[in-house]
Amino acid sequence: MVDLTALWLPVLVSAFLVFLAGNVLWMALPFWHRKDYGKLPDEGRVLDALASAKGGQYIAPCLDWNNMAPEEKKAAMTRPMAFLFLRNPAKFSFGTALALYFLYILVIAIFVGYLTGISRGPGSAGLQVFRVAGTAGIMAFAFGDVGNSIWYGKPWRVTVKQAIDGVIYGLAMGGVFAWLWPH
Repeated sequence: MVDLTALWLPVLVSAFLVFLAGNVLWMALPFWHRKDYGKLPDEGRVLDALASAKGGQYIAPCLDWNNMAPEEKKAAMTRPMAFLFLRNPAKFSFGTALALYFLYILVIAIFVGYLTGISRGPGSAGLQVFRVAGTAGIMAFAFGDVGNSIWYGKPWRVTVKQAIDGVIYGLAMGGVFAWLWPH
């Protein structure tokens, strides 16, 4: 067993490497995520309609399926359905978002370190450390959006690309833990 306090360096370095990889995948490679979001037809009218709504999470139509007649349910199934995250007003701080994203990755790295530390001892072979830390990292990063594709209609091609990102992040994290594992 390796105490979590002895893993501060792999935790920090792996979090930084994943943060860097995420920024490269999302911002520096225009072919990868740039087209994950489409533009709505008549976007101005949609934004005008949303102008009075406060920021939050919405579903439209917002229906009580238990209290609807079968014909009402059938009619509702013929129209579009929207799941919406709304930031209103559109205040956004790129710096704050990046800081919170790094904190999120750091928390994952701490848990990966904890899990690897309780399952591998000091001086464990790099491949053993890589297998545990890499698997935990992949589990943490790769599959979070699958439920959104199943339940909310998020395009599967976007979810698959984000899962690929997660595998890259997990392997990077596993590699750093294997490299900096205490002897």
